[in-house]
Amino acid sequence: MVETSLGTSGLDAETSRLEPFRTELTGYCYRMLGSGFEAEDAVQETLVRAWRSFDRYDERRGSLRTWLYRIATNICLDMLRSAQRRALAMDLGAAADGPGIGAPVPERTFVQPVPDGAALPTHGDPGELAVRRETIRLAFVAALQHLPPRQRAVLILRDVLCWRAAEVAELLETTVASVTSALQRARTTLRTVEQAPGEPFRPADRTQRDLLARYCDAFERHDVEALVALLHEDATMSMPPFRFWLRGRDQIRLALLDPEASCAGARLVPVAANGSPAFWQLRPAPDGGYLPFGLVLLDVVDGLVAGVTTFLDADRLVTLFGPPDEVRPADR
Repeated sequence: MVETSLGTSGLDAETSRLEPFRTELTGYCYRMLGSGFEAEDAVQETLVRAWRSFDRYDERRGSLRTWLYRIATNICLDMLRSAQRRALAMDLGAAADGPGIGAPVPERTFVQPVPDGAALPTHGDPGELAVRRETIRLAFVAALQHLPPRQRAVLILRDVLCWRAAEVAELLETTVASVTSALQRARTTLRTVEQAPGEPFRPADRTQRDLLARYCDAFERHDVEALVALLHEDATMSMPPFRFWLRGRDQIRLALLDPEASCAGARLVPVAANGSPAFWQLRPAPDGGYLPFGLVLLDVVDGLVAGVTTFLDADRLVTLFGPPDEVRPADR
């Protein structure tokens, strides 16, 4: 899209050459910025700038892909210049040990979700696609935020997108030695950052599929004991935009049993987000239908749920993800 809709009307040669890069650029910008909304904005600006200056693009100086990534990288670096590091709730303080979730904090505090369809290719080598899903998981993207922006770009380009050092050096207008040094420092930093474990979404995996089916069934029946039995002993639960988070089955059980926070009557509808098992949580509406209440991402490890992150800004997230695919009637 250029201006409002590059690629939907008035197609020209430049547009048709730029638009195929949108998804991979979104995945790159998402890993850089930690926000699906900001990634979408960065890619939009990238394509607009490229479209406006396409007459100055010289193929002899590098591939179209490298040129677009250079524009996207510069935009991301500019956006990150004065921004605070995005994080997960578990990075912001100790787990809660009592009732009360406090006041919400600014959206900019947290790593935000991204639709799979916006950031991941739909076809390709299964092994490569699995790596792509791993590297848009919330935990990995949060870990990337610990890196200085240029190191972050180097690590994503080298270790995630598998660019050669010479290609990265060309993009960043630096030397191969500088790229190699930045990559080593970035890898060293990441090894010191604790990442919550979790598997990417594997629809063909019978064990994972069975776990998710049982989780949804227990949740929709509001069977707290059955639901808690599917959690790891030290599972976590968080609800951005609140810093509040819980650790452990006992604390999560108490939260689920709280009448003021009851999820009774809610539904879970699958959604493709962050390469992870994910669902829209829908709650009954006054008209008898259902409305999105939150976007739920699960960390699954060894056949149990290790983490539950529920993004509560559902109205805004619907503008990024689109409405839930299915809303079942309340009297099913």
